[in-house]
Amino acid sequence: MAGADVTLRQFRYFVALSEELNYRRAAETLFITQPALSTAIKQLEQQFHVRLFIRDTHGVVLTDVGKAWLPRVREALAGVDQAVNELKVAAGMSQGELRLGYLIGTGADLLFRLIREFETSFPEMSIEATEFDFSDPTAGLADGTTDVALIRPPVDLPGHQMVTLESEHWVACLPVDHPLVGREQLSIDDLLAEPIICAPESAGVWRDYWMAMEHRGGRAPIIGGVAATYESEMTMVSRGLGISFTTESSARLYDRPGVTYVPIGDRPLSYVAMAWSPERLTLAGEALVDLACHDAARRGNAELKPPDLDYSSI
Repeated sequence: MAGADVTLRQFRYFVALSEELNYRRAAETLFITQPALSTAIKQLEQQFHVRLFIRDTHGVVLTDVGKAWLPRVREALAGVDQAVNELKVAAGMSQGELRLGYLIGTGADLLFRLIREFETSFPEMSIEATEFDFSDPTAGLADGTTDVALIRPPVDLPGHQMVTLESEHWVACLPVDHPLVGREQLSIDDLLAEPIICAPESAGVWRDYWMAMEHRGGRAPIIGGVAATYESEMTMVSRGLGISFTTESSARLYDRPGVTYVPIGDRPLSYVAMAWSPERLTLAGEALVDLACHDAARRGNAELKPPDLDYSSI
């Protein structure tokens, strides 16, 4: 039967377009591309040989069939959502509690903004935020300590989902008496011969990323020191043990005596992402992820894509 092939995704796409009556806005609320939405709606119409929308130069309107079907689809989706919630409760999940992890220095402004909005919007729910240092760039997701986390890709998190929220430029952290201080901008090649302050080995691919290993052609860097926190990193840099790589926001948050920051012009952007385990995502977690996605969309960051890096051969 044709109805057996209808998906919840098609239902949600239909409702979003019915509410927005604009393909671009509906696609943004769904966090998909406009062509993907258009294709899904066409497939739904072809499947049942009906017209649900009329699209012309004036915009998008529901047909009579679409208008009659909309309340039934909303009712069906509400029933599905309720059934899922009841299943989670039956499985013993604490729906109103959220364990949020965040990597030290990552998305500080974003973190505070999201927590404030979450607590205002969902006063019946609780959120426990825990900071993690560089030894665990997954911010507790890898070992199940947290359910949702603000991180900086790349991280090794198989089975997790992720949405990108912000992007930033790389900067070099240098001792104040370093010969390169005073330059308006540096290239990554200017810095590869310098001893580097890096994260602990437990950071894995994240450690390699922040040592710019993909630029080194297989050559091992000179390790000037290992630091698990920004404070430790800044102290080592100020002592002249090495340089480090970081981001614009970290340079602002960790402006310390003895160090200075210089932009790196030819390095791809760094990204802040929210990641989560679908198996551990409670109602509170879903609410925070939704807030984060809408926050990114409002600020024009919904299409950001983190780097897909493979360090397995390094």
